Amino acid sequence: MSERSVEEEAEARARACLTAAVPPGDPWVAALLAEHGAQRVWRRLSDGAPPPGTGGPEPSPAEEGRLARRWRQWGVRAARVDADALLEASAEAGTRFVAPGDPEWPGRLLALDLDGGSRPHGLWVRGRGDLRNLCLRSVAVVGARAATAYGRHVASELSYDLAERSVVTVSGGAYGIDGAAHRAALAVGGTVAVLACGLDVDYPRGHAALFTDIARNGVLVSEHPVGTTPRAPDFLVRNRLIAALTPGTVVVEAGWRSGALNTASHALEMHRALMAVPGPVTSAVSVGCHVLLRDRQAACVTCAEDVMAHVAPLGEPLPDHGPGPLRVAADLDPETARVLEAVPRSGAGAATIATRGGTTLEQAMRSLGLLAAAGRVERCTAGWRVPR
Repeated sequence: MSERSVEEEAEARARACLTAAVPPGDPWVAALLAEHGAQRVWRRLSDGAPPPGTGGPEPSPAEEGRLARRWRQWGVRAARVDADALLEASAEAGTRFVAPGDPEWPGRLLALDLDGGSRPHGLWVRGRGDLRNLCLRSVAVVGARAATAYGRHVASELSYDLAERSVVTVSGGAYGIDGAAHRAALAVGGTVAVLACGLDVDYPRGHAALFTDIARNGVLVSEHPVGTTPRAPDFLVRNRLIAALTPGTVVVEAGWRSGALNTASHALEMHRALMAVPGPVTSAVSVGCHVLLRDRQAACVTCAEDVMAHVAPLGEPLPDHGPGPLRVAADLDPETARVLEAVPRSGAGAATIATRGGTTLEQAMRSLGLLAAAGRVERCTAGWRVPR
């Protein structure tokens, strides 16, 4: 990541503090941040001052009272936040904070403005991967925690075959479908797990080893700072991120009231591709998938080729042979071509590549992201390399 300016660092610091005091996914706070910036919002909140106005329609007296109560509650939490201690504890846990405008910030999160204006304050990220680049070519694979052997098998097959086509699986790190999808993706490459707790908290506890593997080969993501244990509502709020980070969501198995249906609703709200896997008509954990197929215009998918047909960029050739990394033949703009020429087969860091390519670090990161999405470069322990 490129170095932030003094002003950008102050904004990121304020946003990091907000994650420790204000619950994620609140449209009112998102509007305040968009209009006034994080520094002013955090300063007023932590000082116990009234909130700044949003410039929108005047709220009703009842709504104004409700907002004032919430602001006071958050202010009590804000007064207890020690920014230095928060960032130090995060660094010790191997967690970094990614703010809007950082090179690692996923551009697809702009779609959350369509989903009720619930853009994150910022994201805590743990792992060797680059969040933005991993999500450029990705699919969400979600489903029931109490999955059947059939569901786990389908999730594994889908994620493995997608990974062989350079498509990253994004899921929620839970038992069942999520765990099967993550493990299969890790057998080939990286994966992204979006959690509803601090990234130093292994929830569920049985996935502690899985989370360690994901950090080595992908990333763990959360809107919550270290030390935060999950509450039931946090999982539903988290689901909007899973839908937003990817161009399409596949629901493998889902019961009548499965949280995966909540992820599907967010995908539809953001005009993302929604897909579902059919299951036995006698299976209670496929009822939700059948509802999506019947009533929500979800596309029926049974294999990676079906998924690719719905999420591949317009004009990109689909593979007509067996599985294998997808290579896209495309005309590159001169700057991206120079960046590609600067990437050695042995691997190099983004700063070295930028210097060799005669461009800025920020432009190099953008070009590397585009090249990674096209399968022309890949991450490695040294940074970036041309695939062997």
